[in-house]
Amino acid sequence: MSFEKAMQYLKSAGYEDRVIVPEASSATVELAAKAIGVEPGRICKTLSFLVGDQPILILAEGMVKIDNHKYKETFHTKAKMIPGDQVEMLIGHAPGGVCPFGVNPGVQVYLDKSLRKWDTVYPAAGDDHSAVKLSIEELEKISGAQGWIDVCKEVQPCI
Repeated sequence: MSFEKAMQYLKSAGYEDRVIVPEASSATVELAAKAIGVEPGRICKTLSFLVGDQPILILAEGMVKIDNHKYKETFHTKAKMIPGDQVEMLIGHAPGGVCPFGVNPGVQVYLDKSLRKWDTVYPAAGDDHSAVKLSIEELEKISGAQGWIDVCKEVQPCI
């Protein structure tokens, strides 16, 4: 059902032709990058949080993680991810396919500045076997984002 909701949203925005449906899973950044043949950083991961009782989504570059200090400065509360078993109910998409397209009413979407290093990114399209090829400008336009924030930091590679 989530894929259909996302597709309906993307179709209404004129972007249904950008959807990619690989045979392999795209449930994680690593799997998605491999399935569609791009660098992991180009995967636009969608992170779901609660700010009080308000569900929010933060879209970020694939190779970053939340910086707790920056998050608290921005939202004035500790970062609290939505528990996996509540994501679909609160957001409208299940883990592995969470995206800003066709979400439940009232879900606020934010874009992390980490995405700006790429010209094209690939967010999910409602399930764990999908992606959408979008420019940053297109993502900003159709995501319904509240705006740009700075709440992430680079992941340090293990050596």
